[in-house]
Amino acid sequence: MSWDESDNDKNKKDPWSGRKKEQQTPPDLDELVRSLQEKFGGLFGGGGSKGTANKKTSGGPSGASVGMLIGLAAVIWLASGIYIVDEGNRGVVLRFGQYLETTLPGPHWRFPRPIDSAIIINVDQQRFIEIGYRSGANQQAASGVRKEALMLTEDENIIDVRLAVQYKVKSAQDYIFNVRAPEVTLKQSAESALRAVIGKNKMDFVLTEGRSEVVAKVETALQEMLDAYNTGLIISTVNLVEAQPPEEVQGAFSDAIRAREDEQRFINESQAYSNEIIPKARGAASRIVQEAEAYEQRVIAEASGDASRFTQLLVQYELAPEVTRKRLYLETMEDVLGNSKKVIMDVKGGNNLMYLPIDKLMESSSAKTAASSNRFITPAEKSTPVNTGRDTSYRDRGRGR
Repeated sequence: MSWDESDNDKNKKDPWSGRKKEQQTPPDLDELVRSLQEKFGGLFGGGGSKGTANKKTSGGPSGASVGMLIGLAAVIWLASGIYIVDEGNRGVVLRFGQYLETTLPGPHWRFPRPIDSAIIINVDQQRFIEIGYRSGANQQAASGVRKEALMLTEDENIIDVRLAVQYKVKSAQDYIFNVRAPEVTLKQSAESALRAVIGKNKMDFVLTEGRSEVVAKVETALQEMLDAYNTGLIISTVNLVEAQPPEEVQGAFSDAIRAREDEQRFINESQAYSNEIIPKARGAASRIVQEAEAYEQRVIAEASGDASRFTQLLVQYELAPEVTRKRLYLETMEDVLGNSKKVIMDVKGGNNLMYLPIDKLMESSSAKTAASSNRFITPAEKSTPVNTGRDTSYRDRGRGR
């Protein structure tokens, strides 16, 4: 390059090769359209040529074909927005990732992607989780969940508890947006509620009569947690599959259970015997009380009669003391001698010596005394006055004198 070259000439040359640069012009739009028509025209039978007349002739059909292609693509794109929600499901429509609406079962349309999208959630399906066990799991998987099953009771005992929870989706919107992993949240909440309830009760209560109460409390506490987290889940049933002591103490616990059963059996037998014997004892006591009251009334009446009789006798005695004393003496001797064997001898008539079998008489008297002592005497017999009729006749005779 010479020094007398102008700056314009310098700019027109390539600094590396020294050649002059080619003059750059803006692209021709018509030429660009024609080249596109030639490329795509063959797809629709356009058959473009290099001649000017042929290019003008083939331009019309190629443009219509491109329009048809664009229209068909638009129809397909719009048709992709049609979706059907089956029975028992709910459709959650998102617009640019944000919640728009929840649709019911049936055919629906939304703007196709990437504007709108729809997520189908089954709200009638019964789902379930297991705590403390896995149904159909192998031994290794079962041992992996053992830590879920071991729980501490109020009296500081460890029990093995296995729980099954059935649930459904209540709100599809909350189920999708409010919680990242609803099933994991549900499982952790169920385990927390179960441990809280078990920790407030004793082992015997949980293993025996308290199972239904434990299930009810766990279900209530779990539903309150899920509602507080807005998980969109609802609990259907809670089932306490198994509750037992750990395997290491099963033998001792079985012995304790048998001892408790024996205790309860003995209590029931004692209660049955008590229910049988107490009414009988009460009946006998009532009968004795009634007999005593009757005896009391009878004795009082007889005593009153005796007192009245002696009062009347006193009046007669005051009228004739000697006669009354004599009569009382004779009647008393009559009563005494009337019940004993007697031997009457007339010693004035002769001097014959008579033999008296005193031993026989004593034996006979002893036998009568023993017989009378062995006979049971009722209170009424004890209180019966002796020879009442004789006293009455005596009073009649006294009044006659």
